[in-house]
Amino acid sequence: MDYGYMGRSGLQVSRLCLGTMTYGDWDMDEQSSLSILDRILDSGINFLDTADTYGKGTSEEIIGKALKGRRDQFIVATKFKVRTAEGPNGEGASRYRIMRQVEASLKRLGTDYIDLYQIHRPDPHTPIDETLRALDDLVAQGKVRYIGCSNFEAWRMVESLWTSEKMNLERFVTNQLSYSLLNRYSEQEILPAAERHGLAIMAYSPLAGGWLSGKYRKNQPLPAGSRGEQMDLSTPGNQHKLNVVEQLAELADARGVSLSQFSLAWLLRRPNVIPIVGIRNEQQLADNLGALEIQLSEEEIQRIDEIIPSPYQDFSRDGSFTISKIAMR
Repeated sequence: MDYGYMGRSGLQVSRLCLGTMTYGDWDMDEQSSLSILDRILDSGINFLDTADTYGKGTSEEIIGKALKGRRDQFIVATKFKVRTAEGPNGEGASRYRIMRQVEASLKRLGTDYIDLYQIHRPDPHTPIDETLRALDDLVAQGKVRYIGCSNFEAWRMVESLWTSEKMNLERFVTNQLSYSLLNRYSEQEILPAAERHGLAIMAYSPLAGGWLSGKYRKNQPLPAGSRGEQMDLSTPGNQHKLNVVEQLAELADARGVSLSQFSLAWLLRRPNVIPIVGIRNEQQLADNLGALEIQLSEEEIQRIDEIIPSPYQDFSRDGSFTISKIAMR
């Protein structure tokens, strides 16, 4: 297993993070989840991501059972902000709610500290200094080790860093967002800002909801029992995705690797990007781990950019507008 530093922090985590949204009441039962968590630990993956809302809290509870007797072998990340209860304070990132939610997460996880505590989504109703001050207090109390954000635009991310510096508060070390070969929007501003300011990007949906796993292909029926079974592949948007997938699959086939491995390898070439992978069985685990062994060539990267270009625009090079590919590698 390869390890890297989590943003500008001194904490080392596996280059792949296990996403546990499907562990618990939303999908996988407890026994199946615990079984795969044992294999995850054996594989060298030490980074787990969950949230207080996943499976109505059952994801955290399952992780808590997996942590027993080996807490120091895992780096555990969880999130707060999304509604988990009725009433006016059942959601949000206020001091009041953060202090309540962290205690509930600690109890479900069966631990006295959280390695990475993240605001799940921006809260437009709570000033960022209130959120940061509460999180800073949790770090001082030893209940949280590092803090991060999720789904923050570049301006929100930089505003939070400015606030932390101005008020001498803990700063975010990660930003979690959707990022894949089929979803490169974050390259326009978020990734350059994160790289400049030392934040790691935790990339969820790295296989674009199954599109980059080979699940949906041209002239093939939708897989029975899949979430996309009722999907209309004839729409212009889905037809475009199918065309892109076919071209990417050709590149993967030429390398003799799976499309999912090829897609993850593309993300892994960026040192500040940590793909969050959903693993349900041994086959998926082996497939994901195989991506760590793949080094894409310059020619393959150029071909990818031709198939699905980066939106990154660099206005600083030679004083003119350019699309910079070098800056995003």
